[in-house]
Amino acid sequence: MRGGPKAALTSEAVNEPAIVYPALALAGFVAGALNVVAGGGSFLTLPILIFFGLPPGVANGTNRVAILLQNLVASWGFHRHGVLDPRAVVWAALPATAGAGLGAWAALSISDDAFRHVLAALMVVVTLWTLVSRRSEPKEQPAVLRVGMLAVGFFGVGMYGGFVQAGVGFFILAATSLAGLDLVRGNAVKVLSILCFSTLSLALFALSGKVDWTLGLVLAVGNMAGGWLGVRLTVLKGHVWIGRVVTVTVIVFAIRLWFG
Repeated sequence: MRGGPKAALTSEAVNEPAIVYPALALAGFVAGALNVVAGGGSFLTLPILIFFGLPPGVANGTNRVAILLQNLVASWGFHRHGVLDPRAVVWAALPATAGAGLGAWAALSISDDAFRHVLAALMVVVTLWTLVSRRSEPKEQPAVLRVGMLAVGFFGVGMYGGFVQAGVGFFILAATSLAGLDLVRGNAVKVLSILCFSTLSLALFALSGKVDWTLGLVLAVGNMAGGWLGVRLTVLKGHVWIGRVVTVTVIVFAIRLWFG
C-alpha cells in the first residue's frame, strides 16, 4: 500500500502505470549503476518522482526504498568479490547511521516548499564542491586519530544523507580516499554505509507516512539491476576508470544544473 494521505499524488500521470512504471524502472537502472560507480543518481530519480506527482517530501522518502535495496545488492556483490572490509562498519557505517537519524528528522520537520528550495540549493553546492575538491591518491591505512576524525566526518555525511541522500556518494568517496582506500574499496565502504543509514532513514520516513511503496518498489527494481551492474564495472574496471567516471559525472551534473 502507499504511504497514506500524506503521500497523496498530485499528477494524473501517476495513474498511467504503463508510462510511469517503465520510466521509473529505467531511471532506477541508470541511477543504480551511477550510484555504485560514482554517486549522484538521486539527482536523477528525485526530480523524476516529483515530476510524476509525488510531493517533494514523499519523493524524498520513496527514493530511499530503491536506495536501500540497491545497496543491499551492491554490498553483497562487493562481498562476493572480496573487497568489502567489515571493519568499515565501526568507523564509517555506525557514525553515518547516527547522523542519518538527525538528518531524516530535519527533513521531516520542514515543509515541502522549504525542502524543494533546500534541495535545489544543495544540488548546486554539492556539484560545485565535487568540481573544486581534489581527490587524494591512496595512502597508508589511517592511524587511530585519523580513524576518529573519519568517524566524525561520516557522522556529518550521514546527516546529509538522512536529509536528502542525493550526492552523498561523492562525499563518502572523498572520505574513503582520505582513509587511504582506492576507489574500488572506497565504493564498497560507500554502499555498506548507505545500506546501514538508509535502513534507519527509510523507517523514519515510513513512520511519518512519507513513502509511496508502489512507486518505490518499481524504482527499486531498476536500482537493484543497475547496482549489480555497477559492482561488476567497479571491480572489473578498477581505480583509474572509476576516477574518470566520477569526474565526468560531476561535470554532467554541473552542466545540467547550470542550464536548468
